[in-house]
Amino acid sequence: MSTITRIEITHHQLPLDPPFPASWDPQPRTKFPATIVRVHDSGGRVGIGSGDAMYGFADYQRYFLGEDPLDLDRHAAVLSNIEFHAGRPWPMDIALWDLVGKIRDEPIWKMVGGRSNRIQAYASSGVHRPVAEMVDVALRIKALGFPALKVRFGRPELDDDLAVISAVRDAVGDDLELMVDCNQGWRMPWDTQRPWDVDKATSVAQRLEAERVYWMEEPLHRGDYAGMAELRTRVSISIAGGEMTREPYEFRELLARNCFDVFQPDAVCTMGISGLRHLAVEVERAGKIFTPHTWGNGIGVMANLHLTAGTVATPFIEFPFDPPEWSTARRDYVLSDTIEADEDGWITLSDRPGLGIELDETTLARTLSGHASFA
Repeated sequence: MSTITRIEITHHQLPLDPPFPASWDPQPRTKFPATIVRVHDSGGRVGIGSGDAMYGFADYQRYFLGEDPLDLDRHAAVLSNIEFHAGRPWPMDIALWDLVGKIRDEPIWKMVGGRSNRIQAYASSGVHRPVAEMVDVALRIKALGFPALKVRFGRPELDDDLAVISAVRDAVGDDLELMVDCNQGWRMPWDTQRPWDVDKATSVAQRLEAERVYWMEEPLHRGDYAGMAELRTRVSISIAGGEMTREPYEFRELLARNCFDVFQPDAVCTMGISGLRHLAVEVERAGKIFTPHTWGNGIGVMANLHLTAGTVATPFIEFPFDPPEWSTARRDYVLSDTIEADEDGWITLSDRPGLGIELDETTLARTLSGHASFA
């Protein structure tokens, strides 16, 4: 039996020139942080994970050292306890799954159920551009073969957001599915705006229905269960959310109250692969769509690809892509190879063990930092 011998956590920052003007943050980002978790075993293997900064996790490493890496359920239970006390430790879960895949010589998509090794991606934009530029983005996404594009709301005036959707729909016709992220589910630390209420969300939904938008994401605060359930009775557009929901009991409540059509938890932020592989099946059995949020670096993208392809059928999964400010080279800088979709928007996962990725150690050495932040 192998044992866990060492846990290594490093922080990195990639300089961004030009900066990335994230639609959810008024301060353009000049650095892209990444935290890398490496879990070593007695056989010389190393599992890799990434996600939150893991500040303070050193206090809890002793609960894993000397343990059998194959005991994934045990480790997930400990991580769930740690999350209650000290933030989101789920990069550790990703690293453990990668390590177990290397021990078993098996890819994660097979380990979680083997449903498929292929999944189609939708392009997820992240920049607020003028109407004409957003039309150009949509036409480019369509030409690249993606089946769908997600647009971010949050411009100074709602009418500006709606004008973008209208112009894009006119330009692409029905050849591209469109989704809208309303960004009402959570706030950046500085943002004290109140989220929409159900009446405001209803009026926006009706405008989006007229533009044949596929889903409306986070139209209400993440804890407004009654509002989301009410909204779904008022409109026909699919309602999506859950990217920052944390606890299993919260998802059970969202399912029981029929709040969402589309569930979007991210394995590097919520419950890890260990928990979400079960939730994905519950969501599918309830007749809903499971398709994770993936806005992070390539390790997180790959973890969610394996999780989802291996467990459920889904129309498509998020693929953060909005060049030049958000290219696959920037997103995946920690990896030796970028993750790319083919000419029809499909991503095919390999049979390489674990996540099937390799770190770009030269770039990691060059970007090594004492912390993982955007400043």
